[in-house]
Amino acid sequence: MPAPDHNAHLLHSKPLTAPALLAMRDAGQKIAALTCYDASFATLMNACGVELLLVGDSLGNVVQGQGTTLPVSVADIAYHTASVARGNRTAVLAADMPFGSYATPQAAYANAVQLMQAGAHMLKLEGGSWLCDTVRFLTERGIPVFAHLGLTPQSVHQLGGFKVQGKTAEGAAALKADALALQAAGAALLLLEAIPATLGREVSALLAIPTIGIGAGPDCSGQILVMHDMLNVFPGKKARFVRDFMTGQASIGGAFTAYVGAVKEQSFPAPQHCF
Repeated sequence: MPAPDHNAHLLHSKPLTAPALLAMRDAGQKIAALTCYDASFATLMNACGVELLLVGDSLGNVVQGQGTTLPVSVADIAYHTASVARGNRTAVLAADMPFGSYATPQAAYANAVQLMQAGAHMLKLEGGSWLCDTVRFLTERGIPVFAHLGLTPQSVHQLGGFKVQGKTAEGAAALKADALALQAAGAALLLLEAIPATLGREVSALLAIPTIGIGAGPDCSGQILVMHDMLNVFPGKKARFVRDFMTGQASIGGAFTAYVGAVKEQSFPAPQHCF
């Protein structure tokens, strides 16, 4: 029997949309996502079946060599979003709103317009219930929002480092309340980062919108990794949720295809990648 073609739904198609990701979730199809920062990798990820590309503020770490994501500017994200947009034909293209760019709904809208004009299809914002007014303000003006809960790297100093979130009953309850509030405000998608797998399952079951996990267990609607991490570009200790997909592959495309297959077949994340 031939291997399943995870890319079949992408052939001869226009870019996917946020409603298409919801349809995948409702059909029980896992969503494969990766960070992406330029046109060449966007084109290759399209060919390998990646359905959601994120121009992440992680570019501060993996492209600029910064210690955190905090120095990344709207101009940085806009530049890389425009680059990815020129190479992307089939995936939903999300872009991070960087630190300090969405302190008020009005500031968020002004900066969001720049990123949407650069080619983003939706924008990712880190934060809980305090963001609801901003989420509502953006969605009412036609800008889809990708919310982000759990470990939020822009708040690394407030959180006391890169630590697993939602481990206590109180923390889990607060995260669930935030997730429901963000959904009610209009968020189309929710990223869950570095939370217990049981909490990832509970939040995903609670919501009517897709969840994308990174260190949030196998029961999210989809998975995302930083491209440089899954390609094993950097030496040294990796986060627990990272799997090296490059070793044993003959090409980067092979690594992307292996990643998509592992997400679709639910062999990734395995227990060793979960909290």
